[in-house]
Amino acid sequence: MPVPVPQQRAVPAAETTHVAHLTLLVIEDDPAGTFTVPELPAAAGTRVRVRTARNLTEAGRLLTDDVDCILLDLALAGSETRTGGQDAEPDGLATLKHVLRIAPRHAVLALTAEDDAELAAEAVRVGAQDYLFRGELDGRLLTRAIRYAVERKRADIAQHQLTESKLRAQENARLERGLLPTPLLQGSNLRFAARYRPGRSRALLGGDFYDTVRTPDGTVHAMIGDVCGHGPDEAALGVELRIAWRALTLAGLCGDELLSTLQQVLEHERESEEIFATLCTVDITPDGRRAGLCLAGHPAPLIARHGRPARLLPYEEGGPALGLLPRARWPRLQVELGAAWSLMMYTDGLIEGRVGPTGTQRLGQDGMVEMINRQLTEGLSGEALLDAAVTEVRELNGGELTDDVAVLLLDRDRSVGRTRSTSLPRPRTAAAAAPASAQRPPL
Repeated sequence: MPVPVPQQRAVPAAETTHVAHLTLLVIEDDPAGTFTVPELPAAAGTRVRVRTARNLTEAGRLLTDDVDCILLDLALAGSETRTGGQDAEPDGLATLKHVLRIAPRHAVLALTAEDDAELAAEAVRVGAQDYLFRGELDGRLLTRAIRYAVERKRADIAQHQLTESKLRAQENARLERGLLPTPLLQGSNLRFAARYRPGRSRALLGGDFYDTVRTPDGTVHAMIGDVCGHGPDEAALGVELRIAWRALTLAGLCGDELLSTLQQVLEHERESEEIFATLCTVDITPDGRRAGLCLAGHPAPLIARHGRPARLLPYEEGGPALGLLPRARWPRLQVELGAAWSLMMYTDGLIEGRVGPTGTQRLGQDGMVEMINRQLTEGLSGEALLDAAVTEVRELNGGELTDDVAVLLLDRDRSVGRTRSTSLPRPRTAAAAAPASAQRPPL
């Protein structure tokens, strides 16, 4: 069916500058292909360039990225119904659905007869941005409809992307929340608390990781680590290392043997040889009075004993970070904990925040020890102590910390008696597996 051609007027050269261009693809069955759109003056803000396709095959060839809008003649099929019958779908709607499938990001205008308002409305319901009647078509109306359709399509795409982004963020949040550890401490008399703050914006999981488990013999194992970097790949690697540590610990590995195996996991899973991870592990005896400590390039834990100020555990005998040396060794240091104590393990995000009026100094381990001692003097403990520590570090930094922060706290009361171990066989420990040269006297 021929499409009426609006009259086109000449446009002065002065009116053609600084005009936005839109490209319209017309799909209609006029054999002469004479459909044109008048150029509008610059004051109108838009000039329309027209391409004409006589069928869908030709339209597919002309549908390039620079096309802004498609004007589809719903009478293109040349018949009222596709299969006949009272409930049959009009051919025009079938053609429209085909166009929407091949041009999902393009605005679409439906062109139909004035006496076919129901079909026009149905076209919008199916997915067209607007409709036009042939008898009312003129240059200004068509150009205005094109501009409206293009902007509406952009808004629809933006809304769709926003909805997808929200759904993806919710799915990622559920996934990350599920990957955070659940301590396995059933049967232990130790109190556990932890705080985790990823450095990535809107993330729940970063490259820092921690975990705590109690093995059948009553030994409590805890670890905390940090994969270099702050992206999702580092977060995924941290989860892999945490899960591997838990599996290896429950399988009976400890100390140097465990860390050597974790290094193999890291070497196989990392994306480049520059990626490394620091790690701190402790294994606390069933009676809660002694522990084995292994450091792999990680800051030493902080211990506070009853009636004595907090201090750092020795760190001179630590080994390198995982992934740096292919045949590294990590000695296991024996530590006397005492009857009542608090052991705090942390990542370097807690000590690398800036302090001072100029913001050029770091808090450092000494500053952290001073801060924790002050908070202990104020009577803080457990989760309240961790909340206060993370909050103060953030305030000293003058805002959010850019690095991930993980802090883990284990407490033992003075009133707690000795814990009896079960009759189950004790897993292998580093003390049994390591050579004599790796043993150290208790502190």
